[in-house]
Amino acid sequence: MSVALFPALPSAPSWFPGHMNRFTKQLPALLSRTDVVLELRDSRLPLTSINNNLEGAINKWRAERGHHSTHVTPLSLTTSRNSSLGYGGPICERIVVLNKRDFVPEWGVEPFKRAMKAKFPDQTVHFASCNKPRDIRSLSEMLVNIAKRNPHATEMNVLVVGMPNVGKSTLLNSLRNMGIPGRTPKALQTSAQPGHTRAISTRLKLSEDPLVYSYDSPGVMLPFLGRGDRGAERGVKLALIAGIKESLYDTEALVAYLLYRLNVLNPISPAYLTLLPPGSCPFTDAEIFLKQLATRLNMLLRGGEKDTVRAAKWFVEWWRHEGGLVSASVPENIPTGSDGTHAPSLRRGWGFDFEWTVDATTNSTGGGFESAVQMKMEECIDESIRAASEDERLGVGISTTQERKRSWQEKQSMRAAKSKAKFAARKAA
Repeated sequence: MSVALFPALPSAPSWFPGHMNRFTKQLPALLSRTDVVLELRDSRLPLTSINNNLEGAINKWRAERGHHSTHVTPLSLTTSRNSSLGYGGPICERIVVLNKRDFVPEWGVEPFKRAMKAKFPDQTVHFASCNKPRDIRSLSEMLVNIAKRNPHATEMNVLVVGMPNVGKSTLLNSLRNMGIPGRTPKALQTSAQPGHTRAISTRLKLSEDPLVYSYDSPGVMLPFLGRGDRGAERGVKLALIAGIKESLYDTEALVAYLLYRLNVLNPISPAYLTLLPPGSCPFTDAEIFLKQLATRLNMLLRGGEKDTVRAAKWFVEWWRHEGGLVSASVPENIPTGSDGTHAPSLRRGWGFDFEWTVDATTNSTGGGFESAVQMKMEECIDESIRAASEDERLGVGISTTQERKRSWQEKQSMRAAKSKAKFAARKAA
């Protein structure tokens, strides 16, 4: 076993196409006729796949509706007379859906739910995988029950939002198949590449009784992922789940970070060892690993040189599919050494956003293990919130282009104010 070393990462690129900017501007108007917001995140990146721009708009929408929790309040006679139900009435629900749950270890799901409940009591968290009918049925029933608690509403409208490639269109197709009796054709086109959905979809019926409709929306990336190490790591994480254009990154840099993360997920037997000859040891050097992998896959150039570029692309694609399932099968307790102890600096994690040092509590069993993991997750969430606040205070979340644009807008406003003042003075004279 070797200690995972954090790799050097490239600076985060900026990828914010025009259709994302248009949707961001349309969002307040869309929310005004929305009853339920389904915010999709990737289970592997439950914190990184949060879009703070969407968060601000959703929180403002809930505040305008007078709702500060996700619990549905009973309807009163006053409410039914004075409020418009549906389309801006008392229905104001927000459900955070962690999609692709089969790519994270099952032992961390419940501790994560409890950690989120402790830190964000106003959010309802639901884990789902589109190839598991039980998960889709549970989410469909949740939406139907919300609609049934408001019988005076003629229909309920759901808006699905989230970052690119978190599975919004696929989830809506699955919900439609579950909620509408009989055969239902695929209503929304899907793609493995980010940015496929570029405009708000037409309304899609999810249930006939009660009537539930939904809108699909374009995935929206942050205009700027941030400077420094945190911004660099955020960009690489999103590139690995194909949430940002992969062409913006050197594939070998993605492999170096993926190797680090797989070593953290299972320090004893990382998932990539299944690709190598039996008895292979964990790797910390991406270049050496890619040469071994290229040899194993017989990816050779002319003269017998190992094709590490091709091996790197293959490895990233492998992890996005069957490799992710292998890494999710890691047991809750990692094996101990022959003397029953752990290496003092042994690190492990859950998904790509949670990482902690192994101690006696996090290698226990049953309820003690779950409580210990929940505590570690809460610490990671606190650190993420603190880091986000620090970035906002220092302004590292704003690119130099955005700074120049903001400075230009301020100058234009000052000039307009001066011109207005001069015009008023002349008129008064």
